[in-house]
Amino acid sequence: MKTLCLIAALGLLSIAQVHAHETAPAENVKVLQEKMLKNLPGKKTLMLTVDYAPGQSSIAHMHEGTAMAYVLEGAITSQVKGEPATTYKAGEFWYEAAGSEHLVSKNASTTQPAKLLVFMVMGENEAVLIPLKN
Repeated sequence: MKTLCLIAALGLLSIAQVHAHETAPAENVKVLQEKMLKNLPGKKTLMLTVDYAPGQSSIAHMHEGTAMAYVLEGAITSQVKGEPATTYKAGEFWYEAAGSEHLVSKNASTTQPAKLLVFMVMGENEAVLIPLKN
């Protein structure tokens, strides 16, 4: 049930993004699994994929939980506040501490798709993604 709520919330965020910014549809986020951690009460893990069409990007956001990302396909440009933008190719990865402001997350290519695998550790009721105010 929580997974369905998460998928619905991400879908609503995608719709809001399209109307607010009048851009192409948002990236495709698919939750692969979500599990409560028995050894850390109140914490859970979340594994998801993020598919970007050529030239597509995410809105600036933060995650309440810790995130680790691995590029499965293509190349992704990512920038966390206070750090330079970096382009990661398939097989490369990065870490984002809880509360980091993720200013840039986009497909580095305008002609090829890109895909991320994201693993998160977060509080049971924490948001996966919180849009940053402009």
